[in-house]
Parts: sequence; structure tokens; C-alpha cells
Amino acid sequence: MAANPGGGSTDAGGGPVRHIPVLLDEVLSALAPAPGKLILDGTFGAGGYSSAILAAGAEVIALDRDPSAIAAGQAMVAAHGGRLKLVHSQFSHLADHAPQGGLDGVVLDIGVSSMQIDEAERGFSFQKNGPLDMRMSATGVSAADVVNRAKVADLIRIFHFLGEESQSPRIAHAIEKRREEKPFETTRDLAGLIELVTPRKMKDKIHPATRVFQALRIFVNDELGELAQALFAAEAVLKPGGRLVVVTFHSLEDRIVKKFFSDRAGKASGSRHLPVAHERAATFAAVGKSMVSASEAEAEINPRARSAKLRAGQRTDAAAEAADMSLFGFPNLASLGKLGG
Repeated sequence: MAANPGGGSTDAGGGPVRHIPVLLDEVLSALAPAPGKLILDGTFGAGGYSSAILAAGAEVIALDRDPSAIAAGQAMVAAHGGRLKLVHSQFSHLADHAPQGGLDGVVLDIGVSSMQIDEAERGFSFQKNGPLDMRMSATGVSAADVVNRAKVADLIRIFHFLGEESQSPRIAHAIEKRREEKPFETTRDLAGLIELVTPRKMKDKIHPATRVFQALRIFVNDELGELAQALFAAEAVLKPGGRLVVVTFHSLEDRIVKKFFSDRAGKASGSRHLPVAHERAATFAAVGKSMVSASEAEAEINPRARSAKLRAGQRTDAAAEAADMSLFGFPNLASLGKLGG
């Protein structure tokens, strides 16, 4: 994803970007792949991380929810003689694909890929007109379903929380008025309305529709919930000493990862004025700096890296804790299941 000054990303409406693995050297340093190790790449995409991990001598189980990525990766599977297993799956289900003995590493590159943005028929970008879709898995509720069926109050919450869009009420009410006349079908249809409602100012560095498109993509694909579940799953299947490495591109995602590692670092509960009520064993120890960002040199070569943040932890021998989603404080948003056509 490319960056914007607000800490979000312009991937929802960005133009074609040649796929380059972000923070590759830093990912490999934190992950420490080597012969005899088994690493799970939860976001295969174009295979950038997987290829580098294989080159370091490790074996790889790679997942992707996008059937197009799975199809495109078959040549890479064939080229590595059984050292790469490619599975069509959401990374929240990564525990289902880990062997009984556990994993030596898990790497996650969160967000939409440049290949998905480049395909107009996927509906991720308003730079190319296409159906208002945005489904990474190509199944389920689409962005058009959300825009045409969700209540105004739900649209406001989706745009505000997931897109950090300050004009959420104005945009949501404009959508409601317009869809009564004609449902939204294409990316430019929706982007055009947003541009009319919230015209671009000279100082704006991103298109007015960027944050709404980002919010719809995150909501349609349940990206924050997927990330949270993947963190819990990785904790459950990593061997002692195994590494979890996560690269994020948006402040919402980074907050989730930061909160997870902070919580799993182990701490004593209770007031500082009272005896310790409960001592918690750490399930992860820090690996390197708490957060690593891209160098200026990498950002110049690869704009997608500008907003990237890497966080990593090493699994201890403490038992995995419960997968409690309340840790992240997610708001109650509309139910995807009730919005399908």
C-alpha cells in the first residue's frame, strides 16, 4: 500500500504499483529462516516472502484467500520440488494447516496486494472503473451490497472507524439519497458521488474517496478480525523459539499487532498499591526493535513501503492464552451476513 499523511493508506484508489516485497531484509532478519525450519507465509500474494524464505533453505506452507494468487503460484510450487505447499485459505485459519509438531515461524503481510488493485474487475480501485466488489476471496458480501443495503448509521460507523473519514455522515446520507434512485454498481459511480459531496481541496494529497474505499475493503474482508484471529492462531502453533513477524500498512492494523504483543509480553495484574493478584507468563519475547519502518531508500524505490511497520516476537515455552477478541476493543459494526444479495 502507498502512504498518506493521516497514517492510512491510498491502496484503495491507487494506480498500478509493481509488486515488490516490503521490508524484505528486515522480515528475513526477524524471521530467521534456515534449513530444517518450517515457516508459514499467511499472505502469499505474488510469493515475494515465500521465495526469499525458500532461498534461505527453509520449507514453506503458504496461504492465500485469493484464488487468483493460488492459481498464479502453481508454477512456483512445481519449481521447488515439494518444499512449498500452497493452500487456498484465510490466514485466520492458519492453525488448521500447521503440522502437529508446530511451526518455526509465521509471517503476515497485511492488506490488499498491488495485483488485486491492478485488476479493474476486482473493484478495489476507483482509478480503474469496475464492479464495486472488493472481495479478496471472490465470494460473499461485496462492497456494492454494503453500500446499497446497509443502514445510514452503519455506513457512518464503517466509514468513520475503518476509514477514519471525518465526513462520514455527509457521505453516508448522500449515498442513501442516491441509492433510492439507482443502486451503486461501479467503483467510479461511488467515487464520483463522494467527490461531489466532499470536493478535493488544493491541499489534499489523496482523493476524497480514498478513505471510504479503504473502509469498505476492510469491512467486506473483515480484515481486522482476520488479523486478530491470525495472531491468536500463530500463538497456538508456534514452537518455543518460533518467530511471529507482522508487516502492517495502516494505523488500525498496527494498533492491533502492538496491543497483542504488549499483552503477551507478560505482566502482573492488580493495583500497584495492593499485592499482585495474578502473575502472567509471557508468551512472546521481543525480537529487535519494538517497531521497524522502511528506510528512505526503500520508500523511494517502493512507495508501498512508506507506511509499512514491522513488529515481531519470539514464542516462549509458556502455554498459549485464550483467544479473547475483547482485547482489541473492536466496535460493533453491521453484520456482513445480513447484507448479502
